[in-house]
Amino acid sequence: MLEDVPIHGSRQNARSKTLTHQRNLSLDFRHVTGASGPPAGCGHQRNRSLDSVLQRIPEDMTPTSPDGAPLRLPEVPRLALPPDLPAGSDDSGIHTPPDNYDEDRPTPAAARSRESLDSGNPEDTEKPPDPPDVAQEISDTPTDTSIHKDQSLRLFESEYFDMSMAISYLFTSKPGVQSYLANKMFTFPHEDVDFYLPQLATMFIEMDDLAEVLRPYLVFRCKQSADFSLRLAWMLTAFGGDAKRSRAKKFRDSILAEEIRPAARRGHHRSQSDASALRLVAPSSRHLGDLASGRAFDNGCVCGEQCSCGAPRVAPQTKFLNAITSIGRRLTSVPDKERRIELLRAELAALDLNLPARVWLPLHRKPHHVLRILPHAAALLNSKDKAPFIMYVEVLETEHREPLPPRLLPPAPLAPHLPPVRLARSEENLAPAWPAPYLADLAADCWSHDDDDFTARPTPPDCVSQVSASGVSLSSAVSAVSGQSLSAGSGSPESVAVVAGEVRRRLADATAPNAFRHDPADPSATALKESWESKMSRMRSSSPYGSLSGWRLLGCIVKVGDDLRHEMLAAQLLRRLQAVWTLERVPLRLEPYEILCLDRDCGLIQPVLNTVSLHQIKKQSGASLRAWLSLEHGPPTSEPFLRAQRNFVESAAAYALVSYLLQLKDRHNGNILLDSEGHIIHIDFGFIFSISPKNLGFESSPFKLTQEFVDVMDGVESDMFAYFKILILRGLIAARKHCDQILHLVEVMRLGGSLSCIRSSSAVSSFRARFHVARTEQQLTALVDRLVADALHSLTTRLYDNYQYYTNGIL
Repeated sequence: MLEDVPIHGSRQNARSKTLTHQRNLSLDFRHVTGASGPPAGCGHQRNRSLDSVLQRIPEDMTPTSPDGAPLRLPEVPRLALPPDLPAGSDDSGIHTPPDNYDEDRPTPAAARSRESLDSGNPEDTEKPPDPPDVAQEISDTPTDTSIHKDQSLRLFESEYFDMSMAISYLFTSKPGVQSYLANKMFTFPHEDVDFYLPQLATMFIEMDDLAEVLRPYLVFRCKQSADFSLRLAWMLTAFGGDAKRSRAKKFRDSILAEEIRPAARRGHHRSQSDASALRLVAPSSRHLGDLASGRAFDNGCVCGEQCSCGAPRVAPQTKFLNAITSIGRRLTSVPDKERRIELLRAELAALDLNLPARVWLPLHRKPHHVLRILPHAAALLNSKDKAPFIMYVEVLETEHREPLPPRLLPPAPLAPHLPPVRLARSEENLAPAWPAPYLADLAADCWSHDDDDFTARPTPPDCVSQVSASGVSLSSAVSAVSGQSLSAGSGSPESVAVVAGEVRRRLADATAPNAFRHDPADPSATALKESWESKMSRMRSSSPYGSLSGWRLLGCIVKVGDDLRHEMLAAQLLRRLQAVWTLERVPLRLEPYEILCLDRDCGLIQPVLNTVSLHQIKKQSGASLRAWLSLEHGPPTSEPFLRAQRNFVESAAAYALVSYLLQLKDRHNGNILLDSEGHIIHIDFGFIFSISPKNLGFESSPFKLTQEFVDVMDGVESDMFAYFKILILRGLIAARKHCDQILHLVEVMRLGGSLSCIRSSSAVSSFRARFHVARTEQQLTALVDRLVADALHSLTTRLYDNYQYYTNGIL
């Protein structure tokens, strides 16, 4: 009877296949089958779980040991497998996909992670590695009762178990459960796991027993995606810079040294065209990082769709980002702001000569390639000590490994001695048609609002057409600037010379009544005030790649010299709070943005579109916040103004509650934005929890609430102000229901003490106390009233605004 019980796999014919390797014979079943070993027919297959074996043993039969004594088997609960997966598991009874699972079923589009940028086929995903055998570890792990164990397994296998719970249990559980949860991570969507990558990297660095459990999953994902590989390497660099943590350093070095990558695939590859082959006559990977070569980001891959030549996967991207961040480091050594702008644009122009390339902006999750950088659209942000800057990049979104388009150049300006040229020229025929005086302006956007060049130059023909299309007379625009008219009989070409930058600014002012004027002290104000739709349309019309269907315009803020790890943690908390309020249907509005730490002192920040700071509004318009909303949206009784007012209240309440929970400091008007729909948006979360600027602890208000904010809400006696307090109360009640998921983000990041904001032992406990879990709703209502009153009458808020005005000129 017992010979019919399959132990290590499905039943097979013993005559057709001899006994081969079996996995994990530590679960010795000789007491079931006899001393001679496993039953015939159990060849090399994935092992079934112990509970599946016990289910097939008759109830009236008791297993015996080799000496005939009865043997009591441990009671192991049955694990429920997903209905869409075939039955297969290792010795522990924990499900893992079979060996050919990933090859038989294509990866869902939502779970793919930038396969088009990897060296392998986008459809080729390697199978997950065999998970560690954990049956013996679980049996050795002491538990209170089998009922408790059964309840935990029911939770782990339920549909409500997600990655946020897995992080909590990984951090607090014992090795047997950790092994199971690490195996469970293979079933979660990649986006859910990637959200907790800082926590996973921190646990990998600081927890020795958990590092080996997490390593199979991390290696599997690194082989799948070059983007994930680099993100993990950056996290290990940012949170594990000490030499004593050799495990993290070795893992990071193995990623950057291309030791963890998909296996090379052999077979027929699509042939390259002659034009593509000419560019790849010699391997160009030797030029990686050399900006003067024109191919600083070309890895020399000649394989087309399926790379089997061993070309570098991550080196071009690391060289690209190192070149960008090195610009920020060089800018800090230049004291004058005007010279900084000139250096920034010159450096970006040199960088643009090496594009297009198979590199990408990690802030944008959709697969894409960088086509070109717009040097004259870049701008310095308002900062006294550092030199952060914003740049705009044209990219081509792609789902597969399509060939890169050839390098195209913007339309050449029309010179008097040259015939008209094509709108887009390829690089092989560049020299004959381009006069030398205009080669320096190839990367310039001819209608950039940030053009500070006051040198007279002929007007390009495409710019003339744009002026004509706008409905503004070119001669009247030039007359307004220079007092000259353009007559047909003026003769010399110099008669059409105009101050191009000023004309463009005047034309923009004519179409946008509330547009910001150019401010040399704050050059980013004009660029940020322009709507994103207008900017994208303008740049696409003048781009040589604008006709491509996958063309997109992306923005990126580069910040060097600041520790962005605090901001990255704050951005995680904001995303979690916004998800909670959306789930609980509380109409609070946050605008979390992506922050990526490349090292401990540099990183990339996703810009918030269609926003300007309150400082820029006050400086440019000289009006109050309510008056500005009236200028932008109409009279206070109009529908657009009322809609903007409601958006203002809902977002102001959200950030007021965030400021209280996170103890957000450094809240001057340069760090508070207002978007085109009336939403308030806070940025720069470098001072949270127990730290403040210069560690003075000066700002004692629970959040920033000025009289100007209250005026937008129609005063303290208005319905909108009452709505503001109700929203704070509802948001706090919803947040405390899910506070454990929020607190675990902070508790994990305390490991190692690398973040100064939560290094204090009381930081996490104080954070937990601010959720007021034990208070009733009546007590919470009284608490909210007191917080709002303290914030409105706070003396430190007014003093800190005055301090920023006298020291940094921030209104």
